[in-house]
Amino acid sequence: MDIAALSMTLANIELGDRIGTAVLDKALESAEVAGASMIQMMDRSMELSVNPGIGGNFDISV
Repeated sequence: MDIAALSMTLANIELGDRIGTAVLDKALESAEVAGASMIQMMDRSMELSVNPGIGGNFDISV
């Protein structure tokens, strides 16, 4: 049994796990930012739905 090869294999597996965790952390951060933006957008649209006449009419001269 080659101890050095086993050690390298285990180190590579650990590195892969750390990289995977870091990528998932970044994906979670992106999802949180997207969720916060969506909530902010929904708040703005709800504000406009309370005043449905705002922006609904405009004057046209021909």
